[in-house]
Amino acid sequence: MLFRSAVGLSCAALLGCASTKVDTSGSALREPLCQAGAEKLSALVYWGPRWRPDQKEPALREAAALRGIEDFFAGAGCIGALDIRRLPGEGLAEVPSDEQLLQSAARMAPPPDRVLAIVVRELGPVLKIGAPVLVEGGTEVVLEVRILDMRTAASMANVRTHWRNGGTFVVKGVKSLEQDMSAALAAVLMPAADR
Repeated sequence: MLFRSAVGLSCAALLGCASTKVDTSGSALREPLCQAGAEKLSALVYWGPRWRPDQKEPALREAAALRGIEDFFAGAGCIGALDIRRLPGEGLAEVPSDEQLLQSAARMAPPPDRVLAIVVRELGPVLKIGAPVLVEGGTEVVLEVRILDMRTAASMANVRTHWRNGGTFVVKGVKSLEQDMSAALAAVLMPAADR
């Protein structure tokens, strides 16, 4: 019986606990993109990956990123009309300027309330083995998000976010990438709800 307890405690210690850490730089939203109960907004979302040259399984990650974006906006009850489009260009190509995004949105009838550009730089599992911790892992999402108010043409946010979920003795694969993408977007677009 004592041996079983010792094994159980050892296993519990090795499993570790995952926690979420969010680092941002740039100009973040001062309040959530929209709020439940308020007038529903319409949004045009441009998104696209800009992976590093040695990115593994880019097609799998792109599919997970898109599903995560769709899931986030489907769950945001404050978005009335939504149009999700792929950013032009591939690989490390330039992302359209604010003016180009606003011009594209102006051609819509009716024009959206908000225009978003979401660039996915990283989406995947991470694993570190060695000193000072034997095993540390989890998943990470790196996003660059710009938000424009279509009515005023003003920038509401231009932020780079590094979202991580993991910890000591945590090993995660690719199964949670869709949910990780959605959670990272929530941290960026609904900041008051995260704190």
